[in-house]
Amino acid sequence: MKYIKEFRDGEKVSGIYMVKSKTSATTKNGKSYDNVTLQDKTGSIECKVWEPNDPGIDEFDKLDYIDIHGEVTSFNNALQLNIRRARKAGEGEYDPADYLPTSSKNIEDMYADLKALIESIKNPSYKALLQDLFVKDEDFVKKFKFSSAAKSVHHGFVGGLLEHTLSVTKLCDYYSTAYPILKRDLLLTAAMCHDIGKVYEISAFPENDYTDEGNLLGHIVMGSNMVGKRAAKIEGFSKNDLLQLQHCILAHHGKLEFGSPKTPALIEAMALSYADDTDAKMETFKEILENNSENSGWLGFQRFLDGNVRATL
Repeated sequence: MKYIKEFRDGEKVSGIYMVKSKTSATTKNGKSYDNVTLQDKTGSIECKVWEPNDPGIDEFDKLDYIDIHGEVTSFNNALQLNIRRARKAGEGEYDPADYLPTSSKNIEDMYADLKALIESIKNPSYKALLQDLFVKDEDFVKKFKFSSAAKSVHHGFVGGLLEHTLSVTKLCDYYSTAYPILKRDLLLTAAMCHDIGKVYEISAFPENDYTDEGNLLGHIVMGSNMVGKRAAKIEGFSKNDLLQLQHCILAHHGKLEFGSPKTPALIEAMALSYADDTDAKMETFKEILENNSENSGWLGFQRFLDGNVRATL
């Protein structure tokens, strides 16, 4: 099996891959075809089955594992696979671990670093909230460690949510020393909680897709509600502490057009929005470079970076 990350334009590939999604469509001429997304642990690729009724194409559904033969092409500066043959693979022909993208960093080490940062919080209410969420709630912790930070774009892998959260929190920790005006306890608590709603916004792997709750509410509102409910159980949790924390969560995308219900009104909210944006864009850029490691020159327009990018000269 050749990993998706190693696919190159023009080559023929074969092997067993997981079907992340499958939908039927019709061309302008009325001809039926299938849009398929295949996945392995190195990434995913959009595919076309132009002859879905061909005898060489078995029936298969989302989350099935299929043995395919196809050809890699380039379309709109992105690789695409045209599937010529597809056979549904049976149990024992594949190892599911090969099909789940996973953080390159050790999950337990990252979790230990996050708990150490929790211990550094001095505000008793914020510390109690973080311990209730990230230490005592074993079900949430398990989901949080396994979750991705996105369906696509950045940190879309097992452990991605933990990796992103830790990176954002460490950036905020640096900000708090560089700019002493910042309230460290508020900023770090907000950093650790800013994406907790993603545990329920995005379903677990291998599906890793938006849930009904995620589509209807979104992780920002869900995260604010989650800290509100937990804070209500902690004796002495002041209204001001909760309001400031919820505002930071609600404003962490920075701008209304980026999905923030509020724009930053507190300096801590501003710092969090920049830390979140920095880590998301750095990871996005890193993944683009890794997925184009054999290409030189300009790599084409990247929608999420809003520009044409290339590797360092």
